[in-house]
Amino acid sequence: MAFHPIDRDTDFLLPPSVQDWLPEAHLARYVVEVVEQLDLSTLERAYAGNGSTAYHPATLLSLLIYGYTTATFSSRKIERATYDSLAFRFIACNRHPDHDTLANFRKRFGKEFQSAFVQVLQIARENQLAKFGTVSLDGTKVHANASRHSALSYGHAEKIEAQLKAEVQELMKLADAADQSSLPDGVKLPDEIRRREDRLAAIAAAKVTIEARAVERFQREQAVYEAKLAARAEKEAARGKKSGGKPPQPPQAGPRADDQVNLTDEESRIMPRPGGGFEQSFNAQAAVDTESMLILATHVTQASNDKQQVEPMLKKIGDNPAGLNQPETLLADTGYYSEQNVKACVAANITPLIARQRDEHHPHWRDRFSEPATLADDASAVQAMAHRLKTRAGRAAYALRKQTVEPVFGIIKSVMGFRQFLLRGLDNVCDEWTLVCLAWNLKRMAVLRLQ
Repeated sequence: MAFHPIDRDTDFLLPPSVQDWLPEAHLARYVVEVVEQLDLSTLERAYAGNGSTAYHPATLLSLLIYGYTTATFSSRKIERATYDSLAFRFIACNRHPDHDTLANFRKRFGKEFQSAFVQVLQIARENQLAKFGTVSLDGTKVHANASRHSALSYGHAEKIEAQLKAEVQELMKLADAADQSSLPDGVKLPDEIRRREDRLAAIAAAKVTIEARAVERFQREQAVYEAKLAARAEKEAARGKKSGGKPPQPPQAGPRADDQVNLTDEESRIMPRPGGGFEQSFNAQAAVDTESMLILATHVTQASNDKQQVEPMLKKIGDNPAGLNQPETLLADTGYYSEQNVKACVAANITPLIARQRDEHHPHWRDRFSEPATLADDASAVQAMAHRLKTRAGRAAYALRKQTVEPVFGIIKSVMGFRQFLLRGLDNVCDEWTLVCLAWNLKRMAVLRLQ
């Protein structure tokens, strides 16, 4: 049996080339190819002026995108990968941007990721990788860069505040006392007082945040309450008699004892998670093309449910350039259903297919081949949508929802490994989610081009 010799000392006979390191169809090559087609002039102008030679924005953006496609999110891990990984070495042109450079680029130019995201979609459309005719809308909870154990409730804040104030008063009296022999060894009164005053300041700031949120909640609930009263009065006027049942209850102003704020990321929220329990999270939204599984628009919200997310997503889609701003049909599950959302889709010239209720798991086989009765001429938008969902064509179209948007979230979380935001604050999280979806689109486009 012959063996290859173990020789780590002989130099290369010819200088190595990064072009020889990766297969032609490698994802890293495709990321570089697409990113270098993008208009990054805004980023380039931001580097104008004197200073040391900077890394080109295309290089840093390519490193971040490829990092997010391969579950390498940390700037330190990306820096390390430029030494250890051939793909990262290829993207970085055999250089090694340090983690501070990568982290600052991601935070400084987060808003520019949206421009890159749209340009990549335009490339996909020009290359006929997607038509964006039917989109599926859904949301997924993504863990915030904060623990739910760092949350402080309003009731607990008041309890701790009272305790700390009493301790400060006690320590102040001891500081003024002539005889301090009763103090335990090692106790420094100024340090102890300052520590408690700092905690009191943090609690006061947290209470202000909770109180401001309570005002916003009261305004929202008051608007809903007034709308219910108006609808009730309208029905009573039409019928000529009072409505039965209890009238709607007015909302209560002020913070509640269980209202919380997270001291690590105060813009994140406690949200229910699949399988039970709660986590500090954000609700990440995506509109996915049913044909190509490319993401057409992104959004992140602090709301734990999806009821109010149709109109913001329609606006995001409408803000896209021509060819990317007018899908024909929108699919969504029952979490998005409301009369207002149906009307919003119709107003945007988009046909809504939003489930009004959960379907039976095992319907009669004849139901799959049935057609509903003819729709009345004076049917409302909601009635027209309900009729459309009962037709064979409508059921077939709606069936695409589950097999498009949900696999995208599954791959982002389980294959790409993105389950938690690295950045904090709603604006930063929005930018990072755009980067995640940009990475997904390039990963998906690399597959579509070979089909």
